[in-house]
Amino acid sequence: MKFGVVTFPGSNCDYDAYAAAKLVGEDVEFLWHQSTDLLGCDVVILPGGFAHGDYLRSGAIARFSPIMQSVVKFASGGGLVMGICNGFQVLVESRLLPGALMRNDHLRFSCKHIYVRVERNDLPFTSACQIGDVLKIPIAHKDGNYYNFQGDLQTLNAHNQVVFRYCDRQGNITAESNPNGSADNIAGITNREGNVLGMMPHPERAMERILGSDDGLRLFESIRAFCRRGVNVEKA
Repeated sequence: MKFGVVTFPGSNCDYDAYAAAKLVGEDVEFLWHQSTDLLGCDVVILPGGFAHGDYLRSGAIARFSPIMQSVVKFASGGGLVMGICNGFQVLVESRLLPGALMRNDHLRFSCKHIYVRVERNDLPFTSACQIGDVLKIPIAHKDGNYYNFQGDLQTLNAHNQVVFRYCDRQGNITAESNPNGSADNIAGITNREGNVLGMMPHPERAMERILGSDDGLRLFESIRAFCRRGVNVEKA
């Protein structure tokens, strides 16, 4: 299988995502934002950073990059797409995922390890986890406050689209464990089909214990296992 990591001007976690894919023993290609060729990748990662300087809104300009036309088509055909931090912001701006990501409620940039609880393990991204598992993963964002318009949050929950929620070390969902004010402590969501994941925490920065946690490894191992099982994934 092969991972593809999109690089926008201002991306700064593309090399981390590349290294994470290599760590699980898979091929990986960088995908330049001005290209429309996904190079036959099985999964596309939109990495963290500040695409196009996050001018206007985070992810607002990146959605118009030529590569995103191909990513939208790829996702619509069932291809796996993972947006991390700024990549999550690009996904909501591209309407591949619902809602919006606003300024953190405390109006400060946050960079620290937090805990998230796994709410679903029936997805290509979380099959190596158990429901209720608590993962220690770092965040690094100023616009990570997930907001859902009136009525949409109920729809999101009704369709079981919440994948991760901010929690404490024991897995309790509390206001104190929410690092940015996100509605319903949401840290990551999927589309209804389950092939597009957006999350604010950085699993690619939690691949080895020497970095403080290797819990992010589970997501990449889940993707690897899903693709290697020969499941019918739409190739780019």
